[in-house]
Amino acid sequence: MLDIAPSEFVLIAAVAIVCIGPKDMPRALRAAGRWVGKMRRVSGHFRAGMENLIREAELEEMEKTWRAQNEAIMRAHPAVVTDAHTPPEPLGTPVDMAAAAPASPEPGAQVDTAPSAPAHTATPQPAAPSTPPPSTPPPSTSKSD
Repeated sequence: MLDIAPSEFVLIAAVAIVCIGPKDMPRALRAAGRWVGKMRRVSGHFRAGMENLIREAELEEMEKTWRAQNEAIMRAHPAVVTDAHTPPEPLGTPVDMAAAAPASPEPGAQVDTAPSAPAHTATPQPAAPSTPPPSTPPPSTSKSD
């Protein structure tokens, strides 16, 4: 920081004792200590600000390289790109058999002519009544003797 030799520091202390006097020396040293503390805080704050600027610049540089690498990967594999607004179809969903079957059988291939039921048919459920049925009193279970 400051290049002060120990002999120079002793000389400064002797001059301070002569000029300030021993009576006011503690107050002068406290004031000097406060000034040194303020200077350290300001330099620490400045150093932290510079480190933040350097860190942000490094992050921006890394983001640029990541974007460039991402674009190169996306160009190399364009079939993987999906629409950002529609989520990809989850695995295990039923496949439309008509779309998956070939349009015409190969010559000489055996053709299955038996009708088959669709893989995922649902039985319709009756609609719930809009009004509740009229309530009837429960039958009496008491016996008369």
